[in-house]
Amino acid sequence: MASWKPPLLVFAIAVPIVAGTLLGGPGVGLALAALAAVAIVYWAVQMRPRGGIGEAPDAGVRRRLLVVVSRAVEDAATTSAIAAEAGIDGSRDLAEVMVLAPLRIGFLDRWASDLEPAREEAQKMLVLSVASLARVGVVAEARVGDEDIVQAVEDQVGSYAASEVILVTAPDEDDPDAAHAADELAGRLRTGFRRLVVDQEGRPGS
Repeated sequence: MASWKPPLLVFAIAVPIVAGTLLGGPGVGLALAALAAVAIVYWAVQMRPRGGIGEAPDAGVRRRLLVVVSRAVEDAATTSAIAAEAGIDGSRDLAEVMVLAPLRIGFLDRWASDLEPAREEAQKMLVLSVASLARVGVVAEARVGDEDIVQAVEDQVGSYAASEVILVTAPDEDDPDAAHAADELAGRLRTGFRRLVVDQEGRPGS
């Protein structure tokens, strides 16, 4: 962090608290202090170290393909693309496949600390995706992951040791979080990485 940023950060936090206390009393100052604490935590999380994810593929080990679904896999074009990556057509060595669905937690569910609706939705997405892949010969395990796509991939790659990762998403305008995750994964993954963008008509692009 640049040397001028910490003093500026302290100033930006302290001034509203002092002003709130002077103008509105201790209660206002305390409320602003709480907001400042939340802001500091959020900033600290955003500034966490972001190193590489996973290990470079080992040619002597069977391939493992991690398919991360921000959008369910169900159309023929997307399932065919994944099947080809998995080696079903014989063009590559056959790979083990795991499908990972990050949680998608709504605002009200987050406010109520209720993860069950998001978990059920992720499980439905997994059932649909795994069944669609099975129809083209891909047998896959299924897991639910963290709501942060990058964190979900990092957690899973640590135990699954994927050699390749495919991220299936809607277009950027429909799923901007997935678009940002794709950019970060492309820069941080040490494994192979491919993004499949599926539009409303089920047409994939990379």
